[in-house]
Amino acid sequence: MIKVQAEHLIKIFGDNPNRALKMLQDGKSKEEIFAATKTTVGVYDVSFEINEGETFVLMGLSGSGKSTLLRCLNRLIEPTSGKVLIDDRDITEMDENQLRETRRSKLGMVFQRFALFPHRTVLDNVAFGLEIQGLEKEARLEKARKTLEVVGLKEWESSLPAQLSGGMQQRVGLARALASDPDILLMDEAFSALDPLIRKGMQDELLSLQATLNKTIIFVTHDLDEALKIGDRIALMKDGAIIQVGTPEEILTNPANDYVEKFVEDVDISKILTAEGVMKKADAVVSLKDGPRLAMRRMKENGISSIFVVTRDRKLTGLVLAEDALTAIEEHKENLDDIIIKDTPRVLPDTPLVDLIPLVADSRYPIAVVNENNTLLGVIVRGSVLAGMVRKGDNGQIVA
Repeated sequence: MIKVQAEHLIKIFGDNPNRALKMLQDGKSKEEIFAATKTTVGVYDVSFEINEGETFVLMGLSGSGKSTLLRCLNRLIEPTSGKVLIDDRDITEMDENQLRETRRSKLGMVFQRFALFPHRTVLDNVAFGLEIQGLEKEARLEKARKTLEVVGLKEWESSLPAQLSGGMQQRVGLARALASDPDILLMDEAFSALDPLIRKGMQDELLSLQATLNKTIIFVTHDLDEALKIGDRIALMKDGAIIQVGTPEEILTNPANDYVEKFVEDVDISKILTAEGVMKKADAVVSLKDGPRLAMRRMKENGISSIFVVTRDRKLTGLVLAEDALTAIEEHKENLDDIIIKDTPRVLPDTPLVDLIPLVADSRYPIAVVNENNTLLGVIVRGSVLAGMVRKGDNGQIVA
């Protein structure tokens, strides 16, 4: 289900947006437009769809337009043209009362700076948004306490912000946004002001919370590693426009142009790619009812020295080696029962490539990729892992 949708969104800062808009439509660059009109293009012709429960990352260098785009989504910045649909309602057409209600009921925002009230307790800071909504005191404090428990700060409810670390203060800011139970969280460089170790902890905290709460999150960052870690999909921006939208694997393995390729060239791909991204289809399998002759024939046809055995609904039973199948044929056996190797390595599709490398190195068998129900999805062999660890460099050569 589509939760948020932008359609041809444009934001131009300055006194002559119509002239700038015409120049944009004529193909002029941001620099040419600024020189001619003294107006700045913040967002240009941006369109995307965000699914319910998705973490969608807006990523780019400083000045790329990502924070401006985020603020257009809740009209903290008024778009020059285009549409923003939340649950199929265009917020650009809402009056002030409708917009205020949409912000209260559907949108929560977490900023880079914590923006906590220094003389209010942690509990009162979290309850502030509910207070503005007019919720009765005991009800809002109870809701704030429950939210503090979610972010692991219940025992700090009577503390003042100055008594907390930076990471804890940011968790208070996150709790304040969550207290009103919004459908959508807008997070603008929310962890950028934190020290590296605290930042990593907050990223882990967000992933853990998202697994439980399943919010729709739109997260702005300039940090590629952060985007790759937390994003279900990433929109990479440059000069106010979106250059590419895709999953972390899609952006790493299939960059849309030279700019994206340059942007991601220093990423340790082994920490991002997963088993699902490097596995091969397990087309050649045999079932429990088949015998060693059919198993041997399938292996010869596919040029492989082992074959997976599955049930009728593709649940993995084990593996048969070519030499064992040949011995069974010579001994006139008619089934695979005695030669199935059941203790073979198996991984889930989201297993990082970096965790597959030692498995591939230590195992004499191919590695099965299965889901939580033990259904066979694919196979990992040494060659596919090595292929996943390399990509083309600037000169066309393959590099790690």
